[in-house]
Amino acid sequence: MRLENKIAIVTGGAQGFGEGIARRFAEEGCKVVVTDLNAEGGERVAEEISAAGGKAAFIRSDVSQDRDWAALLEFCVDTFGGLQIVINNAGTTHRNQSLLTVTEQEFDRVFAVNVKSLYHSAKHCVPVFRQHGGGVFVNIASTAGVRPRPGLVWYNGSKGAAIVASRAMAVELAPDKIRVNVVNPVAGDTPLLGMFMGSDTPEMRAKFISTIPLGRLSKPLDVANACLYLASDEADFITGACLEVDGGRCV
Repeated sequence: MRLENKIAIVTGGAQGFGEGIARRFAEEGCKVVVTDLNAEGGERVAEEISAAGGKAAFIRSDVSQDRDWAALLEFCVDTFGGLQIVINNAGTTHRNQSLLTVTEQEFDRVFAVNVKSLYHSAKHCVPVFRQHGGGVFVNIASTAGVRPRPGLVWYNGSKGAAIVASRAMAVELAPDKIRVNVVNPVAGDTPLLGMFMGSDTPEMRAKFISTIPLGRLSKPLDVANACLYLASDEADFITGACLEVDGGRCV
């Protein structure tokens, strides 16, 4: 098993990409702490992983809050005895619209969840990684930070910031044997898809899919497999990389 004896935190793990990552990691022997604002979904994911023979536990948290990260890390260490991997997957967006009509509240929430959460995760998890001789961050950004679409200006900006911050983290933390990589999914069939498109209709789906050379939206398993590789020892010499999981969208 590729993650045997590893312990991971997966944020935004109640649905979508996060659920796929949590399930895939557990299949490969990882002990997984699932966290999300959605307690019902998060508990379901952890329970289903456990019922299938994996090891998982859930704690509700808001990744934009410092105190929640402190409680999350304490829960992880108390439950499983340590931490080797952090998957910063939790994310949010404003609805596809003019950059001038996004409210300040929406803007602040997008940057708090998509960018500030990385600051909190580093603040709380890097000391633990240093104590144990290393660790791995895989931060889920987006093709929006590489090849932005109109109507999502401030979301695009948050993902661009996440990508640059992650690469800077990789350089600064390399002497501590802490690797930091990024996965950039193209739009996927997840609960946020309607927000990205403005409305979830067959016509809008066809429009988005037409921009993806391989002809489909991303799936949770696509993203999960990319994260699995970057989190595993197979990627021991890879840090600061941005892996597009996009069916050719960014070519």
